[in-house]
Amino acid sequence: MGMRPRTEERILDAAEDLFFTRGIAATPIDAVIARAGVSAATLYRGFASKEAVLAAALERRQRAWLETWDAAIARSDDDEGRLLAVFDALTAFRDEPRGSRWCAFLGAAAEYADPPPEVASAVRADTVGMRTRLTELARPIAGADAGELAERLLLVVSGDLAMRLRERGHDTDLARSTAAMLIAASRR
Repeated sequence: MGMRPRTEERILDAAEDLFFTRGIAATPIDAVIARAGVSAATLYRGFASKEAVLAAALERRQRAWLETWDAAIARSDDDEGRLLAVFDALTAFRDEPRGSRWCAFLGAAAEYADPPPEVASAVRADTVGMRTRLTELARPIAGADAGELAERLLLVVSGDLAMRLRERGHDTDLARSTAAMLIAASRR
């Protein structure tokens, strides 16, 4: 028997709240079970392990992030705006109820020296997805050099996310203006 969608949602809500605020290693699966208000048997009916719960939470988070990014792209009027929309999306995502003080994918990667396959896969999917999308958005601006521009922008995005840990209330404007300089330089 499968898990009801609402039960799965409660488990993933609890996991996200605990893993991405307290830390993954610091959060025992029993805390997720208690926060979700389910039994261990119910949780394990849908998820084989704590890492499977984490991977599912990351995958759900990635879908929500992409929706936010898509909306920011849709509001943009030109190629540069669509490429810079990632920064608008970062700010918007942080302000959403499921937002967090930094990137859940970077957090998951940082907590595991050797991540379990399902966690490594979720982190890799986010990285590849960001790289691919940034490359596609950079192509009208940088042409054949779109991949290089995307790599540079991915580095700026990752640095911006890391700065959120260093400074509460970190503003993304500096990262956005740095990205705009990279875009301008790629046009030369």
